[in-house]
Amino acid sequence: MVLTPRKPTTHNALPGRRIPHPLSTKFNDNTDSPPTKRLKTQESTDGEESHDISGDESGFQTPNSCHSRNEIPNSEDEGGSGEELGTSLGITELESALPPIKTDKEAIDEYETMGASEDVPIELKSRLDKRNWTHGKSSIYVDAFNLALETVLEDEQHLFDEKEMEVFNQWRNLTYEAQYLYVRLFLRKTSVWHRINRLGYRNNISDIPAAVENLQSVRDLPSSSAKVQANPAELEPPEGTVLESSFAFADTSEGAITTLEEASSLLNLDELKGIAKEAKVQGKNKSELLKALRRMSSRQSGLGWVGLKRSDNEQTAVSDSGETDDAEATDDGMSDNNRDRHFLRKIMANTGPCVRLSLPTLKLFERVHLVFYRSTEWTEKSLTTIILARISRRNFPEYIVCRSANIFPSRNELLEFEAALRTQFRVDNILEFNGNPGQKGLEQVLAIFDDVYPRWKVLLKEEQAKEDRVYESGEGAYLRRFSPAWVYTRIIHKGTHVLGRFKDHVREHEVLNELLTQHLFHTARRGSWYQRKALLEEHYMYALKPPPKINDSDQQKKHWKRLSLQTCEQGLQDKDCHTIYHYDLQKRIKKLERNLKIVKREQHDFDHVLLAKPVEVIVKGIQIKKNYPPMLRRKSNTPEVEEKQRSTKTIWVDEAEGGGECSVEAMCLSDYRLRGYKGYHAEGGIIRTLFAYLFCDVLFVYIPNVFQTAYQTCPLDLHTDAFFPCRASEINHRLVEITNGDAAKIIRSISDRHRENRTCIIGLNWDFELDDLLEIVSCFDAAALAMVCKVMAQEYRIRGGGIPDLFLWHLGQKRVVFAEVKSENDRLSDTQRLWIHVLTGAGITVELCNAVAKEVRVVDVE
Repeated sequence: MVLTPRKPTTHNALPGRRIPHPLSTKFNDNTDSPPTKRLKTQESTDGEESHDISGDESGFQTPNSCHSRNEIPNSEDEGGSGEELGTSLGITELESALPPIKTDKEAIDEYETMGASEDVPIELKSRLDKRNWTHGKSSIYVDAFNLALETVLEDEQHLFDEKEMEVFNQWRNLTYEAQYLYVRLFLRKTSVWHRINRLGYRNNISDIPAAVENLQSVRDLPSSSAKVQANPAELEPPEGTVLESSFAFADTSEGAITTLEEASSLLNLDELKGIAKEAKVQGKNKSELLKALRRMSSRQSGLGWVGLKRSDNEQTAVSDSGETDDAEATDDGMSDNNRDRHFLRKIMANTGPCVRLSLPTLKLFERVHLVFYRSTEWTEKSLTTIILARISRRNFPEYIVCRSANIFPSRNELLEFEAALRTQFRVDNILEFNGNPGQKGLEQVLAIFDDVYPRWKVLLKEEQAKEDRVYESGEGAYLRRFSPAWVYTRIIHKGTHVLGRFKDHVREHEVLNELLTQHLFHTARRGSWYQRKALLEEHYMYALKPPPKINDSDQQKKHWKRLSLQTCEQGLQDKDCHTIYHYDLQKRIKKLERNLKIVKREQHDFDHVLLAKPVEVIVKGIQIKKNYPPMLRRKSNTPEVEEKQRSTKTIWVDEAEGGGECSVEAMCLSDYRLRGYKGYHAEGGIIRTLFAYLFCDVLFVYIPNVFQTAYQTCPLDLHTDAFFPCRASEINHRLVEITNGDAAKIIRSISDRHRENRTCIIGLNWDFELDDLLEIVSCFDAAALAMVCKVMAQEYRIRGGGIPDLFLWHLGQKRVVFAEVKSENDRLSDTQRLWIHVLTGAGITVELCNAVAKEVRVVDVE
């Protein structure tokens, strides 16, 4: 969207929803003035204003920028492999496929008011009518929880045994207030104690003690025909997670809290200070006080240890009701070996009764959510988003909704999948979450690897048989993500790292061969497996596994280098080896061919894909540094550091637009405008929008199980490595069309079908003008545009971030340029470097735009 010059302080504001091109853009070729720059626009799929200036400083935001962003969620994750079930931010695949909606308290209150008045959409009400509706009370949390439960039981009841089905029946019989309390505690996702007198749900629960009592009631369970199964690296389920002959939804604290550590965690800071004062321990904060109290309890003797009986003390512990605690009064104190019991009684007298969700039922409901969301990651927002999406007034693409019951074929497979996830967490916890694992940690991972490896090979054969004889329409790639073998493959991958650390390169090489032989699991990692295998063959294998009948060491090295060369060639020819790995494989091929002294005519020629280095340009401007008066600064011993940390964004003068303040990106964009370029500060918004236009039909092609609601903006597998192989034929056909120059035709077709309704499609920002997009594809080299789209299709979640800041095009020169803006001390991230490699490898010009201050103006802030 293009802006006209405005007064200096507001020239970056976007005043309206749609703005015609001003004369300064030369859009109609009737003026010689340079084209006006575009500013960064936020992704939007509705008609509301959703724009922001190039910077994030609150000092010059537009009025709309303080509202919640109304955009289709995009991937901005710059880390990870893109292969985990949930995103690294905890967003489920189902949640990421839903449209942007208000999920704040106002939206939830609006829904609950509608529910209370029974003004509920028919399709939603049919679900909710299955529970007892309390007139005048409605909670989106309980509705969403029950919606998930009823959906799973309707489609996948075979995954639960007789005991678990009885738990669900007992759940339906709970009072509304008991259900509400359980769900709110369940959303905290930890089984910890909560003080009943501190539960803050009195607006929704009229009688909290009664609701707690309902949850803590013990209920009998029938016997189960299912047997407890043993899984690799886990012989039995974790302690306390199996349903016995009876159960309760929540535990009572009476007799259950027996340690000072558990009890002290229930205290607030003021209460803890009182206990600490009596115990004569000190600390600067709650954490230090808790540690000091626990250290004291482990080493100090009780009152009786020094011969002082309780009767000798002038003070007697009195309960909150004013009566003497009989248990404490009758206790001699001489029998205590330390002071734990004294402080434990004192703490529990202060806190009163507590409640904790029972672990077996908590794990059971977590399993229900795993099945419903097809993910182990879900949050409070996950529960509410799907219902709010249903009642929102949006337009969605047409596609076939399909939620099948064959994600988990049997209860045993579901339980093994859960066990595999727990084992995977143990491996990650050792290797990634606690620093250097050390010798002991690596040995533990290796033991897990040895336990999992035989079962992994069995499952590989079973999954290959399914792929050959069962799966149709490409659904296997997505369904396999819920196989235990998917998790085991990741553990095997981690195991190769441990084998390398132990210098067991022969076995590491064998396992890498097996990983590359299968094409079913974690295909996004194949490039890294080829790289590691080629490295082992080049540097290690000749000494560890010399070829038979070759005694000369030089010839042995050459033999393995030839095998390494073959491995690299296989990687380039592998359709599942992602494009981002090609450059490193090509470099190794060139090096090996030189070392092997292969004649020039037989060497590979990669000149057509050699990476051009990004062009470094310098843009000089006037930088503004604001001098805040002492009264606006926080009290700090280091005010200079505080001033530097006030904002990481720099402020510049936009000389081309009247001298107003702007971000560094806007200042650089003005410089390109003076050179005849048009452009946007979109940070990938243009690329995602072009991809959405060009692959809209491919996104919504029928694949079983990836469209589970009618309110999705993308298939569930878009953010996984299953997206590409499931649609390989359609994607490759579309890439050929783009290469043949049909991009403009495709964009016009999608615009004609969807622009008027502003259909919710992930990544598609309807605020970008159609004429601008058509100009862009006319300036884009067709093969280069296809290459960029292929990278997005292969790894949409990871490659959504790291795209250079500025997207520029020059209509006269038919040229597209990406510019990454860097001010002083900025450094390129790994994801940014990767995108620069992709773009330069496709023949697209990338510039590193270094902003240099030719003048620094210090402005006093009043």
